[in-house]
Amino acid sequence: TNISNNDSAAWPVANPVVTCASVSDAGAPSNFVADPFLFIQGSGQVNLVCCSCVQGPALNNKDGDTFYLFYETKNSITMQGDIGVSKSTDKGATWQQLGIALNEDWHLSYPYVFEHNGQIYMMPEGSKRGDLRLYRAVNFPLQWRLEKVIMKKPLVDSFIINYGGKYWLFGSDHSGFGTKKNGQLEIWYSNSPLGPWKPHKKNPIYNMDQSLGARNGGRPFQYEGNLYRMGQDCGDTYGRRVRVFKIETLTTKEYKEIEVPLGFVEPNKGRNAWNGARYHHLDVQHLPSGGWVAVMDGDRVPSGDSIRRFMVGCVSVAVAAILIVLLGVLLGFVNCIVPLNWFIHNTGKRNLTLSWERPNAFTSRVRRFCSRLNRFPTFLRGVGLMCIGAKNIYGGNGSEEPYPYKGQYSQFTLLTMTYDARLWNLKMYVKHYSRCSSVAEIVVVWNKGVPPKLSDLDSAVPHPDRIVGFYPRLIDGSPLKYRGEKYARTHKGYNMILTGAAFIDSQVAFKRYWGEEAKKGREMVDKFFNCEDVLLNYLYANASSSRRTVDYVKPAWAIDTSKLSGAAISRNTKVHYGLRSHCLMKFSEMYGSLAGRKWGFDSRKDGWDV
Repeated sequence: TNISNNDSAAWPVANPVVTCASVSDAGAPSNFVADPFLFIQGSGQVNLVCCSCVQGPALNNKDGDTFYLFYETKNSITMQGDIGVSKSTDKGATWQQLGIALNEDWHLSYPYVFEHNGQIYMMPEGSKRGDLRLYRAVNFPLQWRLEKVIMKKPLVDSFIINYGGKYWLFGSDHSGFGTKKNGQLEIWYSNSPLGPWKPHKKNPIYNMDQSLGARNGGRPFQYEGNLYRMGQDCGDTYGRRVRVFKIETLTTKEYKEIEVPLGFVEPNKGRNAWNGARYHHLDVQHLPSGGWVAVMDGDRVPSGDSIRRFMVGCVSVAVAAILIVLLGVLLGFVNCIVPLNWFIHNTGKRNLTLSWERPNAFTSRVRRFCSRLNRFPTFLRGVGLMCIGAKNIYGGNGSEEPYPYKGQYSQFTLLTMTYDARLWNLKMYVKHYSRCSSVAEIVVVWNKGVPPKLSDLDSAVPHPDRIVGFYPRLIDGSPLKYRGEKYARTHKGYNMILTGAAFIDSQVAFKRYWGEEAKKGREMVDKFFNCEDVLLNYLYANASSSRRTVDYVKPAWAIDTSKLSGAAISRNTKVHYGLRSHCLMKFSEMYGSLAGRKWGFDSRKDGWDV
């Protein structure tokens, strides 16, 4: 949903506003929602294009704050489309799921809702039934009664507009011989939305490529005296995107339209966006306040993606199985049916006839061929096919992959609002969610009381002022001396993390290390060709606004490769430690001592710093 010319605090809304999950949570099992149509209660105006803005004594909200949203919802149990409805009393900022408005024995979709002579009508698509039906609300919005079968044709995605003194019905009939699916459009006209309907002289208006927008994609609208029609581009996949056409001529004998820019900004999140793979329906309406409101559907995966992935996966597994069977049969044939004594010409005795040499030459070629089949690349092909099969069947659709945004890959920012009486809850929240790999930061809005210090919260989210890593060191004593991890363990604490296996904010670290303040320290690093990680720890301790600048994390698995190869980082550990001890004393003079800082193992109580 989107809206313009509205300064209320509720906008912009958090899209998407309705999902199959929200419908299911309300008690109507759903695995798909689409084709949304808005019905604005109490707008107090007449829309010349479509009377969807309701008038009448029962609907008297003159500001038009109440929105009803009708949409197709696919029942995950019956696998049939029903018509669901949601309600918003704050111009679309929040929505309440009301339930199923219309449920028939056949598939329903495209719930086009409009008002005529004080009555509210719905004209959903039910092409599986073979006709086009009109329903009237007897208890809006959840109770509807069949009013009339207005056409004995299985029209799909149809709408009715009042334009130029006549009612016009646009729809597509895919049942005819030679009709191009999603590329056909017909127009009918009448003096009443209840019919009877007469065909346009040029029917079918279109019967062309499915990517050119013939099939309707939402409610038409009028802007600055011009009439616009929504069409679906189904070129790459069904409902790939919406296209907009300005209708220049609409009479009983002529029809002409031209495509105009939609003005819709494509999502920069790729497949992760709620409409990253396709969006095929748009309903635009003019609000009484002068603004505009629009509702659009979208999906993260192409149409039929789950079936395609399942088929590709099954074919890959089947091909791998066939290769294995064929390879086994050929090797068995060579080893069991073609004995080695057939190769008697290789013994050096030439007393066989020429007729024996030909079969021997043949069997030699067979053995060479099978030996090539049995080589490692063939094994890799089989494994590769099995991996492709498993990924397509069980690996998901790829829409959860991270996407680059402003130079970094996507992660979530969590926002929570709380106050002093719920500090215990906040601590649990931060401790749990900060350990999720997809969480980049947690923003806390403090509502009442004295806010906690950052050190009071047990957060594992990488702090820009913190070095998080696997190898702890404890720097203390007089004079300062560099020691290994065993010393830190013995004295039950650490105040330095080696950066060779650590996580740090690259921008913060780069700025500090190459800043003017670190110039003298870098000169020492260049002189000894050592101590760059020690320097970075001092820089963080000196520049950070937080007292704690290091965090130890226990690795799930680690191995000292120097025990296997005999080669360590330094050929002489004693000299290496001596240089580092000298760096400690010099850096302490430059940037202040680390000796007063110490954090114990298992201080976070999360099981990862023991």
